[in-house]
Amino acid sequence: MFQPLAALFEHIDRYDDLVPLQELQSRLEALTIGLEDVRSFAHFDREHYCRNLVHEGPAYQALILCWRNGQRSPIHDHRGSSCGVRVIHGTATETVFKRSSNGMIVPTGSRELPEGSVLGSFDTDIHQMSNLQPGRADLVTLHVYSPPLLVMGTYSLTDTTVHEFADPISSARPAQVSKEKPSPGITART
Repeated sequence: MFQPLAALFEHIDRYDDLVPLQELQSRLEALTIGLEDVRSFAHFDREHYCRNLVHEGPAYQALILCWRNGQRSPIHDHRGSSCGVRVIHGTATETVFKRSSNGMIVPTGSRELPEGSVLGSFDTDIHQMSNLQPGRADLVTLHVYSPPLLVMGTYSLTDTTVHEFADPISSARPAQVSKEKPSPGITART
């Protein structure tokens, strides 16, 4: 495994329960990492973003998320988990929401997060991650969830119901090859 990632995991493996969000963010900010370092975990799907497991520790899961242009997460919360995110390749867009007085959600703002950016969210924070870059640009992000995010609450702009959603982790492994042709900037492995 890539040495800086191994050092990150060794450090946060010391936690048995919850890695504090501030700790996740500071460790991700200090991480020197690029696309080449995670290429073996970068698997994409034509229909939706893809969550690829990198490592599991006693109190967390680390995933590489791969986003084709135009793909978005559901509007969601983290149901008791902290989440630290590092943008590895491309520019992510995060839209943050809050509940209005009638129970509906409303956006409070969006921001672009270029390569190297780090963000954190916790528990009931409501947001959506997207790849809204121009052209056909791909997005690759590293997410560390503590404890592992097994179920998230998902939200709609049209009603007040909060649904439970288990976002699957891809079954693709580094030894497997995606049949989908990558866009420029992402090289297929053979």
